[in-house]
Amino acid sequence: QVQLVESGGGLVQPGGSLRLSCAASGSILSIHTMGWYRQAPGKKRELVAIISNSGSTNYHDSVKGRFTISRDNAKNTVYLQMNSLKPEDTAVYYCNANLRATEGDPWYNYWGQGTQVTVSS
Repeated sequence: QVQLVESGGGLVQPGGSLRLSCAASGSILSIHTMGWYRQAPGKKRELVAIISNSGSTNYHDSVKGRFTISRDNAKNTVYLQMNSLKPEDTAVYYCNANLRATEGDPWYNYWGQGTQVTVSS
């Protein structure tokens, strides 16, 4: 059983910072990519940032230069440092991991429960 547990969301003023964390636990053989998605009310879920097991990254254009994704492979944990936050960053942020649980299993996408980020004065 694989679980992704997120933490670090909350309320912050425009221009402020937050750091999200997501730890994967359970039966894990190998993790390929880990990433963060977000979904605002009335909008589709969108990719915010993603990082491979080798450290290559990709970002949504709207967060480039403000957000940084990083990963601790030894801890199966991914982080999202969010700086210069804007009201339009308000959303539920979901952690994602593409991993294999045991030998012979296919690669599968697992999701966290989501954490609310609200940027408001």
